[in-house]
Amino acid sequence: MKVIIQRVKKAILYVMDCYKGEIGKGIVLLVGFGKGDVEDKLDYFEKKIISLRIFEDENGKMNNSILDINGEIMIVPQFTLYGDCSKGNRPDFTKAEKPEVAKILFEKFVDKFKIYNIKIVEGEFGEKMLVEIHNDGPCSLILEK
Repeated sequence: MKVIIQRVKKAILYVMDCYKGEIGKGIVLLVGFGKGDVEDKLDYFEKKIISLRIFEDENGKMNNSILDINGEIMIVPQFTLYGDCSKGNRPDFTKAEKPEVAKILFEKFVDKFKIYNIKIVEGEFGEKMLVEIHNDGPCSLILEK
C-alpha cells in the first residue's frame, strides 16, 4: 500500500467531469494498493495519517495533526502509484492490486476516517477524476508499507 499525503489549503474533486466536492485546509490522500495488500495495513495507515504532525503551530513549527487544526480530508484512489517505469517507456502496472480487490480495500480505508467526524470527500474507484490541489508549503509525503 502506498499513500501520497499532500497538505493543502484547498482541493476540489471532479468525477467524470462532474463536481464531487471540495475541502479547505487539510490533506489530500492519493491511495494505491499493491498485490497482496491486506486489510491489516489499513489500521496502520489510518493511525499514522491521523496522527502526523504536519501542520504548523503558532511558532511556525510542524507540530499539529489534522485533528488539531480541525482539518478536512480528500481521499482519492490512484492505482498508478504502482506504475513501474524502470523499463521501457510505458509504465508497468502488474504490481497493482486487481481492481475488484483494491476497490474493497479503498472503501474500507475511507470508512476508517469517517469515525473522526471530520469532512471527508472521496474519489470514485475506477472513474476518471480531476483533482485540483492547492498544495500548502508545498508539503508532500510518501507513506508506504
